[in-house]
Amino acid sequence: MSLRVLIGCETSGVMRRAFTALGHDAWSCDLLAAEDGSNRHIRGDIRDHLGDGWDLLVVCHPPCTRLCNSGVRWLSVPPPGRTRAEMWAELDEGAALFAACWEAPVARLAIENPVMHRHARARLPEDLPKPQIVQPWWFGEPAKKATGFYLRGLPPLAPTDRLTLPSKGSPEDHRWQAVHRCPPGPDRWRIRSRTFEGIAAACADQWGGHALREIAA
Repeated sequence: MSLRVLIGCETSGVMRRAFTALGHDAWSCDLLAAEDGSNRHIRGDIRDHLGDGWDLLVVCHPPCTRLCNSGVRWLSVPPPGRTRAEMWAELDEGAALFAACWEAPVARLAIENPVMHRHARARLPEDLPKPQIVQPWWFGEPAKKATGFYLRGLPPLAPTDRLTLPSKGSPEDHRWQAVHRCPPGPDRWRIRSRTFEGIAAACADQWGGHALREIAA
């Protein structure tokens, strides 16, 4: 038995390939083309495909720049060349996309997003739970990046291969923070948003297995 799985807001294909490797009918969807050129990628607005009969929906990287705590300062003092009105409009757009995904007619759903600030949370559905926060080093990846998953109909991820944290401030610790220390540039957003393969493998195994057991019951 296999699942019909939609991986939303993903261009890397990392999560899609993890589910496909376990035999599932997995598709990614984004406004941008797939990095790997896969023919299992839908180029378009995820909101146009939420009702297409999926068993499992994983939304990897909905635009979160205006929703997360790290970006709240721009709502008061916008970056050069931008206005406060533009920042708040982008917040409304990001919250609307997140809400549409959360309200998708899919029984099992996970949306990745950092911890939100109060302005974002006030724009989202009241039944939105607290996110499960995971780290890539829980899944065999020598890296630090707090990743939140808002879950409905799915269990929290269980660590698969906890690594030992390096000494704080050591050269190894700096390497583990490469995502946060990524210098400004045209590809910075892509590097910072990319799913770690260890996390993707755990999602496919644990959430896919959970969904299969529910369907078979």
